[in-house]
Amino acid sequence: MLAYKRTLVLFAALLLTSSLLLLSFWHPNLSFTLLNEPEATPEAAIIASNGPNTPASQAVVDETNELFDYDTGLDDPLHPYASLVGAPTSRFRDNLRPDKKYMTSWISAGWTNDVMTYGNLLYLALISDRIPILPMFTPSHIGGGVPPIAFGEVFDLPRLRKLLGKPILEWRDVKVLPVSYEPEDTEDLGCWNLWQTVQYREAIPRFLYLHCSRSISPDISYTQMPETVKLIPHFEHDPHASFWQLAPYAYPDARNAALANFKPQPSPLHNATLPPDEHMVCYDYLYYVCGSQPYEYDYDYSPAWNNVVQHMHWVPSLQELADKYVRTAMGISDEVSPSLAATPPYISIHIRHGDFKDWCGVVPVADCFASIDVIARRVREVQMELHDKHNIRADTVIMTSDERDPDWWASVEEMGWLRIDHTHTIERYGDWYPVFIDAVIQSGGAGFVGTDRSTMSILARRRVQSWRKSGTGVVRTIKWGTVGADDH
Repeated sequence: MLAYKRTLVLFAALLLTSSLLLLSFWHPNLSFTLLNEPEATPEAAIIASNGPNTPASQAVVDETNELFDYDTGLDDPLHPYASLVGAPTSRFRDNLRPDKKYMTSWISAGWTNDVMTYGNLLYLALISDRIPILPMFTPSHIGGGVPPIAFGEVFDLPRLRKLLGKPILEWRDVKVLPVSYEPEDTEDLGCWNLWQTVQYREAIPRFLYLHCSRSISPDISYTQMPETVKLIPHFEHDPHASFWQLAPYAYPDARNAALANFKPQPSPLHNATLPPDEHMVCYDYLYYVCGSQPYEYDYDYSPAWNNVVQHMHWVPSLQELADKYVRTAMGISDEVSPSLAATPPYISIHIRHGDFKDWCGVVPVADCFASIDVIARRVREVQMELHDKHNIRADTVIMTSDERDPDWWASVEEMGWLRIDHTHTIERYGDWYPVFIDAVIQSGGAGFVGTDRSTMSILARRRVQSWRKSGTGVVRTIKWGTVGADDH
């Protein structure tokens, strides 16, 4: 009898094991659990499936498409489908739900300024209870022949949605892109004209300067906004508007009151005269928008930064790509340092010269910009504070800059500082990636030294302060413009 029971127990165990193994073939996630193997991250799977010669930009595209798999996660209120009728349609209105309200805007500057502009759009949508729809980044600082790139190929949108607890859409979620540029395929849209309200001497809305419409194809009828949205009314020398003065125009009362005094202008293609759209409110340009002070991303109380932009983290594959560049510059092979955690702490520097030369006026460039010795003093301050306050030793210094003078770069090398080698970056990954990789590297420093009045430095400084564990990020900003501008 005992032997019979043992036989039954053994048979049941074998049957259970066989069932689990068979089930594991049908359910891959279960098989990881049963075999006690680490689950591969999406970005690791993408990098593994793409060989070493596959452009990282393609890996990013693949990752984004996987994260936006419209066949799964439809019960998630933050999933794009939850805010739309369904899959992307040829015309955007066909995909907007009647029970939802949307907001969009456009960009018209260098990439970092465009990041800030989209941050402003997201914050304005947040306080207006609208669902933001983000266009692509357009290559205004790279060249007109470079294709645009989607927001979600640079910033981790699923993570941002979760951190904000709000739905966020891209135009590629809403309609099939790219579209043809034929007049019959161009959709009419009524938008607010903020640019001419805050810039007294402008003759046309800002968006008419842009080319990003070509990937979305709207024909826009603009209506100028009341001057009350201006941060400093009747003051022509500042172009900023206030978030909280703009927000009411996403609602009927302020919209209808404005339309009693301001008439829509005909669209350039179809000559359509449309009031600002109620279902999807849009603005021509939101870079010059703030809470209480012009250019307030430079200040720690910036509402757009604190509520939105600090949560705009890089897509994992871009972060990993930039980290490989850092390890290469440090002379560390992937075999020695295969993970982000193994990369030694470093100080990142961003020195912007380029068009800042035009701001020097009568001051010679040699006197206008901070010298290498001045930069080195700031680097030492950061290193000492990291060591004394946080017990972090960051001996490695990485310089990023738009300076092209070989003698200047030679002086950087004499300091023992490292330079990121972008010789093959464009060839391997595309025209966007030198600036992307530099931005990620800047944000990854244990400390950061930047250039005053540079928006790229401002966001890098903010990221280092915000993203370092327990507030350990140490930063400095170098002033410039006159002899001794950064003396202290």
